[in-house]
Order: sequence, then structure tokens, then C-alpha cells
Amino acid sequence: MCTNGVNTGQLEMMIDQIDDHIKLERRHAHDLGHLASDAGFTTVGEKLHDVMHLLDEVRAALDEAKDAMEDDATEAVGFTVARV
Repeated sequence: MCTNGVNTGQLEMMIDQIDDHIKLERRHAHDLGHLASDAGFTTVGEKLHDVMHLLDEVRAALDEAKDAMEDDATEAVGFTVARV
């Protein structure tokens, strides 16, 4: 569905793609955090786990963006539908 010139289906798909990338980077930060901690790099391990938690916050914000998109699309004014 298009709202005010924005294909909301594509927008949602692109948000999901960003989420997939963040999920992968979170996994890397988690694995590297354990690797560093196990090797005696305690501070590095802690910092990488901090990164992991920040990426969790990014993913939560992306979920909020998707929820807001539905609300915004419902409240949008002045949409047009063109037959192609």
C-alpha cells in the first residue's frame, strides 16, 4: 500500500533488512566479547558486551519505528491512488 508516495510494504521490508544486519552484528559482538574475556581481555570483553546491549536498543527502536509507521499511515492525510 502506498501512503503519501511511500510504499509502506517496502519501507517495512527495508526496516526488517536493517534489523537483520544489526542482529548479525550483535551476534559478532557477543562472540567477540566472550573470546576477549576468555583470553584475559576483561575490559575489551565488557566493552563488547556493552556494544551488544546498545545494539539490542537499536533493534527495539527499529520495532518501534515499524509500529509508528502503521500509526502514521493510518493518520496520513491526502493520499492518492494511481492506476498504472
